[in-house]
Amino acid sequence: MSEKLVIGLAGMPGAGKSVVVAVARDNGYDIVVMGDVVREEAKKRGVEPSPENLGKIMLELRKNEGNAVIAKRSLQKIENSGKPKIIVDGIRSLSEVAEFKKHFPKFTLIAVEASVETRFKRLYHRKRSDDPKSWKIFHERDQRELNVGLGEAITTAEYKIRNEEKKAIVKEKIKQILKKVEEKWMK
Repeated sequence: MSEKLVIGLAGMPGAGKSVVVAVARDNGYDIVVMGDVVREEAKKRGVEPSPENLGKIMLELRKNEGNAVIAKRSLQKIENSGKPKIIVDGIRSLSEVAEFKKHFPKFTLIAVEASVETRFKRLYHRKRSDDPKSWKIFHERDQRELNVGLGEAITTAEYKIRNEEKKAIVKEKIKQILKKVEEKWMK
């Protein structure tokens, strides 16, 4: 068990988790990206990191090693971090939340939300290897994420950030939430 401040970050693809990550990094947080676990697995297998392939690997890992497998594989990265404050980007289920709470009793979950239209535009323009190139692929990815429990994780988050406003306003909201979580952690 660690005395690190660990904050989970959940949000549908394109909601704007990267804005939270950027603000947190600027405020001394280390970042552990849960999707990197799946991307590392794809690389290990010699598989192209397309949305379909990463989705299949994510589901296969969960089927073979349990719903908290990605969280369990992320624990060592958190422990190895030299920083006392960590953001875990990409929480997808309550099983993962429970796994982190076992190891970090003051674990806090923040959710980032944005409309479907906003999310699709962001992903379409971002053009990362696993970003959807069509509305159909976007919708399939959303369904896959919801099927593993992302909706429940978002619903139970202690803090929620609506990411539809100007970036400066959203960044200020994020700073305030991080400050509240840090104050709670100090108690």
